Amino acid sequence: MKALVFDNELKLTDNYEKPVPKAGEALVRVTLAGICNTDYEITKGYMGYVGILGHEAVGVVEEVNSEDKSLLGKRVVPEISYGCKDPACTWCAKKLYRHCPNRHTLGIWRKDGVFAQYFTMPLETLFEVPSNVPDTQAVFVEPLAAALEITEQHHIKPYEKVIVLGDGKLGLITALALHAQNLDVMLVGKHQNKLDIAHAQGVKTTLLQDLKIEKIYDVVVEATGSISGFETALALTKPRGTLVLKSTVAASKEFNLAPIVIDEITVLGSRCGQFPPALRLLESEKVDFSPLISGIYSIDDALEAFEKNKEKDTLKVLLKM
Repeated sequence: MKALVFDNELKLTDNYEKPVPKAGEALVRVTLAGICNTDYEITKGYMGYVGILGHEAVGVVEEVNSEDKSLLGKRVVPEISYGCKDPACTWCAKKLYRHCPNRHTLGIWRKDGVFAQYFTMPLETLFEVPSNVPDTQAVFVEPLAAALEITEQHHIKPYEKVIVLGDGKLGLITALALHAQNLDVMLVGKHQNKLDIAHAQGVKTTLLQDLKIEKIYDVVVEATGSISGFETALALTKPRGTLVLKSTVAASKEFNLAPIVIDEITVLGSRCGQFPPALRLLESEKVDFSPLISGIYSIDDALEAFEKNKEKDTLKVLLKM
């Protein structure tokens, strides 16, 4: 089968072995997949991963190795991780596979990803896509679930003020997701054209240069991935407020963490989320991710698609199988 593989270099192959579903797994034919910044980071050495890249996809179940055939022929999206399933594993017992110490993660760790014609995953990690949700929306389920993880981890009261820093894919999706839950959200960024995407769907926006820095926000979401973004987020969080880190910040200089103690700020790390709430939100049609799509490429042009993903103004690049 065709597959985009990383093994010290990124290459497209036509003869990668088609996977065979193990007991309790399904074989999924990929229809559409999304390139994520994590995929790019892997090509720079992140996680030391070797294999098929990709963890955001929608596809059709073509084979099931289980007595439960309920997903056969259905359109599905895959959660990115599955656990060890050891009865003694407390994380797997809670279905928090993403924290299982012996987990497998699509296209990131110990599991071939979705930038191929087929992939396999355990049935419990596959979720049927509602009929009114097109592939071009369903492919955003993974980052949308990550955005919704914020309100799973932390209850945001209806009267509280929320601000999201960063107008890249992560910031835009997070702002749209929180706004769809009827929360008071402001999105801050450096690019008016990107802010306009959120503004068109009812989100309040402002350019960073026009933002008044004051400690008035109950919840601040840092989605820039930069030291300056973290410092700004800290300066916006009110005493006893919550600072949510949605991106990893690689420290290249010293910075002052004293305000966290002085203002008694809660710092919340937030990563992956549950798929069912994300699918329900897409089904409600309260969000539209079409404006985030910067290009759709054939798997045959996957290397070109990766180059497009590196461009500064690019938001989301999709691969069609």
